[in-house]
Amino acid sequence: MIHRLRQITTNETTASAVLLGAALLALVWANSPVGDGYRAVTQAVVGTASLHLDLSVATWAADGLLAVFFLVVGLELKHELVVGSLSKPREAAVPMLAAVGGMVAPAALYLLISDRPHGWAIPTATDIAFAVAVLMVAGRGLPLALRTFLLTLAVVDDLLAIVVIAIFYTETVDLVSLAGALALIGLCGLLAHTSTPRLWLIVPLALAAWWLMHHSGVHATVAGVLLGLSVPAHDGRAERWAERVQPWSAGLALPVFAFCAAGVVVPADELLDVLTSPVAAGVATGLVVGKVVGVLGTTALVTRLTPLRLPQGIGVRDLVGVGLLTGIGFTVSLLVAELSFGEGPDRDAAKAAVLFASLVAATAGTVALRRDARLARSPDMNDDGVPDGELRRIGE
Repeated sequence: MIHRLRQITTNETTASAVLLGAALLALVWANSPVGDGYRAVTQAVVGTASLHLDLSVATWAADGLLAVFFLVVGLELKHELVVGSLSKPREAAVPMLAAVGGMVAPAALYLLISDRPHGWAIPTATDIAFAVAVLMVAGRGLPLALRTFLLTLAVVDDLLAIVVIAIFYTETVDLVSLAGALALIGLCGLLAHTSTPRLWLIVPLALAAWWLMHHSGVHATVAGVLLGLSVPAHDGRAERWAERVQPWSAGLALPVFAFCAAGVVVPADELLDVLTSPVAAGVATGLVVGKVVGVLGTTALVTRLTPLRLPQGIGVRDLVGVGLLTGIGFTVSLLVAELSFGEGPDRDAAKAAVLFASLVAATAGTVALRRDARLARSPDMNDDGVPDGELRRIGE
């Protein structure tokens, strides 16, 4: 079963289809005549009150299962920082700066449009799985380096999102619990650096670190990222561990979270009013317009005003489609929507806007990438004075 799950979830397109299917199931069920059943399932309380873990199923999905996803993000980020695309600052600088621009512009647009400033971070996130899956399908014939660029941008985007969650969505902090969580994460890191890591010891310590982080008031998913970053990468260990955890992330954690988070109740006769509310308009505009403007604008400025250049074979025009794909917020945007507004109409409007905007961004990105693939390409797309030469292309 594990082998089959790994086969399904390592295929980016299939994993995204499972995630989308879970979200659609939740949306249909929540708005059906038996929608009370959906709410009964997601709001059912499970856990031990004495450990402060008597949480609803939806909260378990957001705080618990999503920590598995962010553990994978942390492991992948550590690998990229040590031996991957982020290990060479000159090559990583442009997508990293593009990620910053792709967060600032959507937040600014949201604040200009919406009258609920607390939700400014909702349109700043990018869903790695969906964005890369669409690129690999729609970007056939384009340079494979676009995938690396998008992955680097999305990983930095997720890291910044975690920082935002930790700083701006934490009201009170239990410093003793936080210190205990950090100490256990450090201990896990030490054990992970040994020649033969003892997982039977690391896993319980990691769970205890997650519980202490949750108890501290800092969002528990932060523990997942820090645990991933504590694993060594020079010997490929972080990459191997990410591959082992990935099936559980893509096959269980993300679909269950999407199912619990996407069940927005929006009556058909109120859909237009919801999507045109200040919160929804700010979120949708931030994702569909702000993301591409931030990514494209930052890249254009950096490559024109500094010596930094895009990778071989990639031109600024290629980033129109990539920038649109970064507007697929989905997983992290849904999480931030819950953290921003809790229960109520603003949360539902924000979630509806995330789902709608992600669909628009994916469609527009597909059209832009297909058009880009049909256009003739110059021998020096990144204008660095060096001919691009032979390049690997998506789909080859």
